[in-house]
Amino acid sequence: MPLHPDDAAAFAKVTSELLAEPKMERTLQRVVDLAAGTIHGCDYAGVTLRHGTRLETPASSDPIVDRLDQAQYDLQEGPCLDAVWVEDIYRIRDMNNEQRWPNWAPIAAAAGIGSTLSVKLATAKDVVGGLNLYSCDVDAFDDEAIVTAHIYGTHASSAIAVMHEVDGLQTALQARHTIGVAQGLIMLRYGLDQESAFQVMRRLSSHQNIKLRDIATRILTEYQQTGTIA
Repeated sequence: MPLHPDDAAAFAKVTSELLAEPKMERTLQRVVDLAAGTIHGCDYAGVTLRHGTRLETPASSDPIVDRLDQAQYDLQEGPCLDAVWVEDIYRIRDMNNEQRWPNWAPIAAAAGIGSTLSVKLATAKDVVGGLNLYSCDVDAFDDEAIVTAHIYGTHASSAIAVMHEVDGLQTALQARHTIGVAQGLIMLRYGLDQESAFQVMRRLSSHQNIKLRDIATRILTEYQQTGTIA
């Protein structure tokens, strides 16, 4: 199904809005808010993020999403899980007649959900999670909604991946800064040059089997609490 120019422009705007968010939490919340507002048939939306083999729902448009997603995690079954681990897209047309997830589907139906659509969120490098859409109506998601959700998921995946990279860079820069400050304190305390002070920290890290960053943090904490280092 070809994408209309107006739709393409709308999705480009969505991407720019997502990338403009400075924090991962706000990006994810923006993802679900935009999904609920732009994908036809969607009443509630949530994002599932993958952390190794663990899944969580860090952002949702309504508490019902958190409850139903958590039920999938607890039962280890549901369209959200299979979208992450198996296929790209899962659609439930009628929750009352759903047979693929016999333990979870009745819970969703009892909560007033008539149909769902789950789309894998992935980049060229990795699967980052899933976009989960819930509707109170039966058969709410037609083929056009699937196309829209898939395109939207691609944009959302890219935005989330960028935020992961930004968070990783910020963490690395903060660790480097902390190590540099601790190195300076050792230089002042023991009259060492820069390389010797760094070697002291490396030996501590190796002997105590603690990351260099954590050694540096401990040195800074000790200095802040006592005004000196041992």
